[in-house]
Parts: sequence; C-alpha cells; structure tokens
Amino acid sequence: MTDTVPQMPVQRTTLLDPPVEYDLLREEQPVTRVRFPNGLTGWLVTRFEEGSQVFSDPRLSAMRPRHDTRPGEAAEAGQDAPFDPVFVMMDEPEHSSYRRLLTGRFTPKSVATRLQPYLDRIVDEHLDAIAAGPETFDFVKAMALPIPCLVICELLGVPYADRDGFHHATQAMMDMSKSRAERDQGAKWLIDYITALVHDKRSTGSTEGLLAELIQVADAEGSIVTDRQLIGMGVLLLFAGHDTTAAMMGLSTLTLLTHPEQKQRLLADPQRTAGPAVEELMRYLTIVQFGLGRVAKEDLELGGQRIGQGDLVVVGMNAANRDPRAFEAPNALDFDRKIVRHLAFGYGVHQCLGQNIARAELKTVLPRLFQRFPDLRLAVPAQEVPMDAHGTNYGVLELMVTR
Repeated sequence: MTDTVPQMPVQRTTLLDPPVEYDLLREEQPVTRVRFPNGLTGWLVTRFEEGSQVFSDPRLSAMRPRHDTRPGEAAEAGQDAPFDPVFVMMDEPEHSSYRRLLTGRFTPKSVATRLQPYLDRIVDEHLDAIAAGPETFDFVKAMALPIPCLVICELLGVPYADRDGFHHATQAMMDMSKSRAERDQGAKWLIDYITALVHDKRSTGSTEGLLAELIQVADAEGSIVTDRQLIGMGVLLLFAGHDTTAAMMGLSTLTLLTHPEQKQRLLADPQRTAGPAVEELMRYLTIVQFGLGRVAKEDLELGGQRIGQGDLVVVGMNAANRDPRAFEAPNALDFDRKIVRHLAFGYGVHQCLGQNIARAELKTVLPRLFQRFPDLRLAVPAQEVPMDAHGTNYGVLELMVTR
C-alpha cells in the first residue's frame, strides 16, 4: 500500500505561490493520504474549514512523535527527542499551564510597551547603515535576519554576538533535506548553548530577559518546570523567534518589489494600511511550507475520510490559506481584503505564541524601508532570487536589491 501513496506536492512553479497540485487536491481530495518529505505517510488537509478543525479538535493530539526520521534511520538509543517537547507538543490542560508562564511577554500591550521602542530604534539604525553603505546590498543580511535576531535576543536576554551560531544551528535543524543525524547536530548546538546560558545566568544571578524569568520560575519550590523543560522552552523561543520572522520579512520584501501597485498602497497611507497589508502578506505567503501536524487519538471522520487512531494528519496551511471557500480571489495579493482570520499562525489554543512580535516587526520594517528607499528595486531578475525550498519555513536565502 505504501508504494502507491503519492508524494506530498512540494515543487513550486512560481516564486510566491504554493505547488499548483494543491488546487486540484482542494477540489477533489481535500483530505488525502500522502508521503511527506521525510518519508512518513499520513493525511494532508488542503481546505480552510477542515484545516481549522484539525487545529481545534481535541481528538487530534499535538503530542506527535518525531516526524524527521526517515525509514531506515535509527533513533538514538533511549531517546526520541533531543529535549523535552514543552508546551507546543502538549494537549490540554498541561499545554495551557505551561503556556501561561510565557503569555504575558507576548501580548499586544507588552509588545507595544516593552519592545516597540527598541524595535523603532534598531530599524532606524539599520536603515541608516543601508543609506551609508553600497547602493546594491543583500536585504537578508542587512535587515531581514538581524532585526528578528536582535529582537529575540533582547526579549530572551541572549547575547547578540552569538547570532551566527544559533542561526546556523537553526538552519541545520529545520532543513528537511538533511538526515536526522544532521538535523540533530543543529538541535544539540542549541541545547548546549541554552544550557550554558542558563548555568551562566544562575551563577551570576542575572535578571536580564525572559530566560532569567523562567529560571526563577523553575527554581521556585514546587515548580512544574524542570530544567529539561526550561532548556526546551529556551531553545524553542530562540529558534522560532527569529527564523520565522526573518523568512517572512525577506519574502514580504520580495513580494512588494514584484507587486508595485500594492507597494504604493502601503506607502500612500502606511498608518492605516500596514496592519491589513501584513495580515494579507501572511495569508498570501504562508511560509510554513510542509504543514503542521497532529495525531489522531481515536478513529474519526474528516472531510469524508476515515482517520485511524495513531494516524498523522498534517494541515497544508499554505494550501488552506488559498482556499476560495474562505477567501475571494485567493491567489491575488489584495491589501483591501477584509480578513477575519487565516491559518498562517495556526489556529486554536496552539496558535503561534510570538505572532504579535512578528506583526510588530513587519509593520515597522516594511513601511519604513520603502519610505526611506522608494526606488528600491531588485538587483537580479526575480526568477534568479535563491529560495529556501528545503527549510521548514519558505523564504529567500539572499535578496540582492539596489536602493
């Protein structure tokens, strides 16, 4: 049976659109059995309604096993994961009890008061550096990568000088073209790094950043947070807190450079347009390119298919966010679109914790970039822009532009 299971569509025919096969699947097989890029089989969901159900149905568990081990690869003896899976792979009520330890730092109010002044300053500093530098430059190196790295370092209390190390480790860990052993090397680097940082903060009594706050929580009598969980949360926040926004920032800039009418809409009234523009960019681009999975805790029906207990169910979020049942003319980039919600951050209780920080970064960078450099243009043809087709998040590897 497994020999006849089709591969999950992954090849793109255009830079900014999901694989064209999703259009047919949405209409004819919205829940279909596929073989994922890591070699495992399961169910792929391509419609918005069914995707929302997967993320909100308590019969589908976030406590999924590792899905990055290909057939024939052996797991390390006695280990199924390099660190405790923390709240993103927990079900209720455990999930909420751990997530509540973090939510205060990620509310819109907290982002506006604690991070926005810092974000304003570093964005202006980087724009000044671009203005003083060569006319042609790599936007990824100049802004898309350093801004999210600076923000997550400020939030966590992580030295920015270590950014190259944790970014390269993140890239290795999230590269689906690599073997499990290669990906685990990236994970091990991050674990060792956060472990050493926790030890340093404990020994010095540092109170700087969210990581120090979590150490205090873990050290309190009767705490539910073990050291493994503390390290797991630190690793998660560090890699997810910079890689996703960096990918989104670079891809959004490429999109605006290839959609001049929408760029002008953003520039004409950035105060009013920036929020809706960012939401539409997140829907339109949906950088999570291999989907997000759950495991069935019992037999159930989804989209006319019988899902068996233990089956892997993956929501193709980039397909669901192009569903014409949910969005009129979904393949068009439209900053006037009235979006009630999208699935770029997931849905339900596990919706992305850092979404308000990502929004703030994008709403700050994109309008200011084009206000400062209204003639910014691609330095190479769009089709020659190197793309990350193997990472968990789709994005640009390099974006050469001329100001």
